[in-house]
Amino acid sequence: SLNEVIVHGLPRAYELKEGDLLKLDLGVDWKGGISDAALTVPVGKISKEDAHLVELTKEAITKGIAQARPGHTTGDIGHAIESTVTKGGGHIVDGLSGHGVGNSLHEEPSIFNYGIPGEGVPLKPGMVIAIEPMVSLSTSKVDQLDDDSYATADGSNSAHFEHTVLITKQGNEVLTK
Repeated sequence: SLNEVIVHGLPRAYELKEGDLLKLDLGVDWKGGISDAALTVPVGKISKEDAHLVELTKEAITKGIAQARPGHTTGDIGHAIESTVTKGGGHIVDGLSGHGVGNSLHEEPSIFNYGIPGEGVPLKPGMVIAIEPMVSLSTSKVDQLDDDSYATADGSNSAHFEHTVLITKQGNEVLTK
């Protein structure tokens, strides 16, 4: 199965079947400017539990993006994501986070999916960040597989959404919408 793969999974000889959750993580380098985005796509009819997982992760990224504005911090983004996921009965997966993006795929600062409001790196106009909650309903524990992908330690399903966000003077602009 591929449901337990959270991120960085490589294509493999696996035939998608009804009920799978397919995670697509896509980076684009256009004229030296890099963007990063991800989404979780249900394959056919999925379980109510998996539908909740997908919707919870979508809600978490929406709440995180809402905090991405001048005068706020990376901790505000992380807190919004973490509190949304926890309230919805989910777990933020350990050791994986969002990041700055632009000239390279992974830049500073780290955009953790947890945090304390007002702490972390201050957000300023012109910053470009990738916000990406990765969520499981049963565990926060992660294993790194032989192909360098990451999967839930208990083999449970996961969901992942990501957007590249520009901090503007007025708030933010989602560049990968």
